Amino acid sequence: MNRREFAKSVALLSVGAQIRFATGAEKTTDPAGGFYEEPARKIPVRKFDVVVAGGGTAGVVAALAAARQGAKTALIEIKGYTGGTVVEGGTALHSFFNLWKAFPGVKKRQVVKGIPSELVDRLTKAGGCSGHAEMIAGYDYDSVNTSVDTEIYKLLSMEMLSEAGVFLALNTMVVGAAVDGSRVCGAIVESRSGRELFAAQAFIDTTAYGHLAAYAGAKYSEPNDYDVANSVGVAGVDLDKVVKYVEDNGGASNLALGLHDGVPGKIVRLDGPRAKGKPGLLITTVHDDYFMFVKVNVKMPVSPTNRDATAKAELQLRKQQRQWVEHARKNIPGCEKAFIARTSPTLNIRRGRLIVCDYDVTHEDVIEGQHFDDDVMVYGFHDMAPRLQVKNGGTYGIPYRAFLPTGLDNLLCAGMMITSDHRAHMSTRNTVSCMAQGQAVGTAAALCADGGCGTRRLAYSDLRKALEKGGVHFETSADNA
Repeated sequence: MNRREFAKSVALLSVGAQIRFATGAEKTTDPAGGFYEEPARKIPVRKFDVVVAGGGTAGVVAALAAARQGAKTALIEIKGYTGGTVVEGGTALHSFFNLWKAFPGVKKRQVVKGIPSELVDRLTKAGGCSGHAEMIAGYDYDSVNTSVDTEIYKLLSMEMLSEAGVFLALNTMVVGAAVDGSRVCGAIVESRSGRELFAAQAFIDTTAYGHLAAYAGAKYSEPNDYDVANSVGVAGVDLDKVVKYVEDNGGASNLALGLHDGVPGKIVRLDGPRAKGKPGLLITTVHDDYFMFVKVNVKMPVSPTNRDATAKAELQLRKQQRQWVEHARKNIPGCEKAFIARTSPTLNIRRGRLIVCDYDVTHEDVIEGQHFDDDVMVYGFHDMAPRLQVKNGGTYGIPYRAFLPTGLDNLLCAGMMITSDHRAHMSTRNTVSCMAQGQAVGTAAALCADGGCGTRRLAYSDLRKALEKGGVHFETSADNA
């Protein structure tokens, strides 16, 4: 379908498309109350070049990349702010660098640059980031720690999107897709303004749950191979006393010093103790007297796409948050006056739907440092380190085809939705990887929209050139030697 045909199909949608959903309550079609059939209706159409569904870790960068390529871009986000896991579920950004400290003689190098690095630089300047603080202890897990202030990140990411001219559809949910054969014509959305269709030439799904891809008919599974989590910000703590408690009970297994309220050389990550009978503690912070992230987890019996099971998990997580604070007050010196200052509005996932794409990144690809002829980024962190690491403190690449959902011609998926092997996914799902993936798919979508071509017809040479111009760092397998 060329641009003229696409525009014609969008026009038809705007005046006469009839899309049915079994979610309304207008006409009873099953006397037993099994379902309702909602009558067809006309809905307004908004037209863009690129539509990004999901304004989280990958989605923010994807929208920025697309807009900076000149594409008229919309970003759809269910909450009233952007940021996703970075501001809700993480403990720090892992990781912009290779794992050089775990491999004596390996050169330190920043392997994720471009828009993600720009975002962190601006965040640091605004007083909302520790900077890339080198790990003093635990550097066989990550060589650096990059802690962020969640609220400044929300504001800064929204400001950058506004500067780039991205249309921000906040408080908006993707509820369906209009599809013509193998081509997505529009994302159907609901908000307080009503029901609309966002039409575009190219689409990106960075919802983490894979909502748009699933509605569009992509093949997927739901592995349910992770706990769900909710992080809590805890205030009213005396960090100096907490540090002494850790030192007196075996010391920190993770420790990093960085910018803390604008002062260098302060604790920004602390993990410990692990002594028997002593409460464990893993915190990151960029402020005095405040734990930015304390994470609690729950294993769900079914996929987090299940509403009713998720509701039970939400309750359990909030009970555990309160229990943790009460436990800290009683057992951790410096936490006697601790209280919950922030929680995430909903539980966080590490995987929802797994979308079947043209290439599936394998465990061997990751740990052997595999690079591809169509790499669009490189990455070097593994969340199972030190047990599993990219060899020789190196990097692996993610090929462009790993973001192409099988059977769909103008949709890209990025973030938690790719990579079936849990071991490999323990690397690709991490925040900085998702940010880098976002720049790759955002750039690709804009080029496809400009050229009027499907995602598989985009020339890799054009994509590589645009990514390099955008500051993306590339390596080869030889760099791991």
